[in-house]
Amino acid sequence: MPSLDDLKKRIKSVKSTQKITKAMKMVAAAKLRKAQENAEKGRPYSKKMQNIILNLTKSISDPQNAPKLLVGTGEDKTYLCVVLTADRGLCGGFNSNITKKAKSYFKKILDSGKELKIVTVGSKGFDQLKRAYKEHIIENISFKESKNVNYFDADKVGKMIIEKFEKGEFDVCTIFFNKFKNVITQIPQEQQIIPLKSENSDDKNDVMNYEFEPEEDEILNNLLPKNISTQIFKAMLENSASEQGSRMSAMDNATRNAGEMVEKLTIEYNRSRQAAITKELIEIISGAESL
Repeated sequence: MPSLDDLKKRIKSVKSTQKITKAMKMVAAAKLRKAQENAEKGRPYSKKMQNIILNLTKSISDPQNAPKLLVGTGEDKTYLCVVLTADRGLCGGFNSNITKKAKSYFKKILDSGKELKIVTVGSKGFDQLKRAYKEHIIENISFKESKNVNYFDADKVGKMIIEKFEKGEFDVCTIFFNKFKNVITQIPQEQQIIPLKSENSDDKNDVMNYEFEPEEDEILNNLLPKNISTQIFKAMLENSASEQGSRMSAMDNATRNAGEMVEKLTIEYNRSRQAAITKELIEIISGAESL
């Protein structure tokens, strides 16, 4: 049984931890509002750009001469998977949910006899994948020095993907991230960006006929690289909001658990203290009676 001094130290330690988790919850809550706003603003832009490109695709007269970023290489032998996670922990199941989704996809690729290449964006994703898929990881990118999610970082990743594609290093590229729904719920996503894969949409405004100037091929050559960076930027914004929401929820749970532990330890401390006092009184009374 722990001594009174040990219990007192443990209570003090748990209270200190509770203060830290409460402060982290408040910081995450403050960051969440801005991150959620940015994620919600980025969705219409990225969706509209993708829809314009898909509409352009329908008007191409010669699909065989269409840009490779749009239609792919015509093969599916090598798959590049870009896993976007956080550089920091203490955010519940945020990182593990993304890697779990990615691992399920990896298994399908490897089981079908295809070649797998992995790029991790965020140190936590690399840490979780390196044990099982170290031989498949070709690059690890971290943006720890960046205070906020920005387009320039997303563009770096986009240009790196395009460069590898132009060198013939892969045929299909898929990105993995968490879509922000609310503080409690973040939904793991997989999105194919090369070749561009159409998403089912019920919105009639998404299907429109445009007149283009200059020609469709020329517009696509300019839009497609930008679209890849835009889709990655959207994924990073969704991840940022999801990370803060998950951290806020995790720190709230940790704060409440610490409070419950303090209560239990305080009860145990009081019982031990009463037992020690009772024992001392019995010893005093027994000594007095013996005299």
